[in-house]
Amino acid sequence: MTDTTETRGGESDTPAARRSPLVKREGGDPGSRGRTTIADGVVEKIAGLAARDVDGVHAMGSGMSRTFGAVRDRVPGGAKSVTRGVKAEVGEVQAALDLEIVVEYGVSIADVARGVRENVITAVERMTGLEVVEVNIAVSDVKLPDEEEEEPERRIQ
Repeated sequence: MTDTTETRGGESDTPAARRSPLVKREGGDPGSRGRTTIADGVVEKIAGLAARDVDGVHAMGSGMSRTFGAVRDRVPGGAKSVTRGVKAEVGEVQAALDLEIVVEYGVSIADVARGVRENVITAVERMTGLEVVEVNIAVSDVKLPDEEEEEPERRIQ
């Protein structure tokens, strides 16, 4: 009895040879397959928290939005809005932000604005991977030392 092995195209007819060859899939790294979208509200929260963390920023938003916010904060179950004073436009790879801030009296507004821009851009780009193309800042008020506190803004430490 002779053991003969048929061949296909010069290959032996063994189980290993009968398996289909490995097909390399296109697409590269598994982490890059698919799409990630980031909502405007996510970027607004990140920017709002980053802006509030800058020394010299007393509050966020216009006088009217802060007044409504103070009322909402006092209502049981009402959540403090970290997005107050922040508007984001988010694309697929870029974001643009508009912030409205109240600064403390005596600080350099230019320095506070520069600090807010740097902090917001760093935080948003690091957390989202989006390129921040602009951060527009409107200073809507100055908090004087003798003014009554409408709403205490708490800094996150």
